[in-house]
Amino acid sequence: MASQFHLADLFETVAAQIPDRIAIKSDAGHLSYAELNTRADHLASGLWELGVRRGDSVGLYMMNGPEYLESMLAAFKIGAVPFNVNYRYRTEELRYLFDNAKAVAVIHGAEFSPVIDEVRRDLQRLRLTIAVADNLIPAKSPTYSELLDTPIHGRFERHEDDILLLYTGGTTGMPKGVMWPHRAFFFACLNGAGYYHPDGPCKEPEDIAARATGGYSLTMFPTAPLMHGAAIWAALGAILSGLTLVLDPVRSFDACAIWDRVEREGANMVQIVGDAMAIPLRDALRDNPGRWNLGHVVNLGSGGAVFSETVKADIRSLLPNASITDGMGSSETGVSGMAVPSDEGMMRLPVSDVQTIIVDGRLGSRGETGFVARCGNIPVGYFGDPEKTAETFREIDGRLWSVSGDAARIDDDGFMTVFGRGSTCITTGGEKVFPEEVEEALRTHPAIFDSVVAGQKDDRWGERVVAIVSCRDGFDRPSLEMVKAHLSGKLAGYKLPKAMVWVDKVKRSPAGKQDFRWAKAVAATA
Repeated sequence: MASQFHLADLFETVAAQIPDRIAIKSDAGHLSYAELNTRADHLASGLWELGVRRGDSVGLYMMNGPEYLESMLAAFKIGAVPFNVNYRYRTEELRYLFDNAKAVAVIHGAEFSPVIDEVRRDLQRLRLTIAVADNLIPAKSPTYSELLDTPIHGRFERHEDDILLLYTGGTTGMPKGVMWPHRAFFFACLNGAGYYHPDGPCKEPEDIAARATGGYSLTMFPTAPLMHGAAIWAALGAILSGLTLVLDPVRSFDACAIWDRVEREGANMVQIVGDAMAIPLRDALRDNPGRWNLGHVVNLGSGGAVFSETVKADIRSLLPNASITDGMGSSETGVSGMAVPSDEGMMRLPVSDVQTIIVDGRLGSRGETGFVARCGNIPVGYFGDPEKTAETFREIDGRLWSVSGDAARIDDDGFMTVFGRGSTCITTGGEKVFPEEVEEALRTHPAIFDSVVAGQKDDRWGERVVAIVSCRDGFDRPSLEMVKAHLSGKLAGYKLPKAMVWVDKVKRSPAGKQDFRWAKAVAATA
């Protein structure tokens, strides 16, 4: 029985309670909870035998699959610090990331062996790389299968204040490693295993046993890469609640293949990241009526990016048995809540004693606009970056608050209206325009498939709003005036794009997040 809110202790309790339940479904086969726990024990012992110790950073540089979750659990078991690695990064980006994280070990897909061999020559601290061999590329480093043959060592020392590192996506700058203590992460990002149990979050560590045996028996398919925070939150939350996960690499987002998999595996829950995934999934359902039997899908949930109300409504009509949910949060705050639709801004969230806005270094009041902030179960800072830590984590009225980059206004009814990322806000003619609101409106045009909005310097207005859009197959590109006419009933005049740039494809991360640096560069050419 778990004696502390350490993620390894909690998982081991769940595995002991439901050893025969399927934990992971993949193309490689099914793993029960007992088998997943045993494999993680072997890996943990193998890492220990190769010199990885409590507090050492271990990079997870893989596509989705059982190995990703096994490796994370193994690192937890020895008190090591796992961190996510964007598999789209190139040599210089990886070199920066591994150096910033002080990585001692990296567990990587065999396809990444060439770049790993190049990077590790410059990183003296990186002494161990472990290849998840796919039998296609010869591995020069110790292999995953070799670690799985290591005799199980036994229980390792660990504490609920051990940390995991969650690297932000770096859409506006180099990624930062957010340090989450296990206890805080469990409650702030995983809701204390309370999403799938009628009794709600755990109050004591031993409650995790009841959550596993008495919760809802569901199968979840996280479609986003596990190196994205929203996806790993979903996966860990599911596995600590006794759910079954569908885990396989999605090398390119094929909406029809996703629905094929959902039907084949009987997935009850589909987890996505915003419109970049929701729109092609919606289009596939709309273009292929009757192709799939999806009556078993009870939830399609999004987190980590804008999920437009019009797209939600469309999917709701196409999946009548499913609830459509939209979680709001950030790497620095955890989950802020489930979004409530709003006529203004992106969404609405509840205000509470642990969630409010910060205005000029103080707690905000009704009618004021500031930045969403949380206290209580929050990270302890950015790894190795005291300056940025001081900017984001602030003591106010005797409590430590994590201040996100999301701008919001406190309303009169106990909710706040969230407008978007303050760092990408466009100031035009003295008015503030949040790109997310304009992007959502643009995607309601029938000819526009995807959109991102950025500011362009302007002598008259300071900045002007520029729309960067891609065209839906089968449609002609509408003129700027036609698009503005479509938007005029949805947005104030100062929010309407002053220019529009057509691109073949809007550049996004593998998880569907906007690349604001790219968008800013494209907007400058408008």
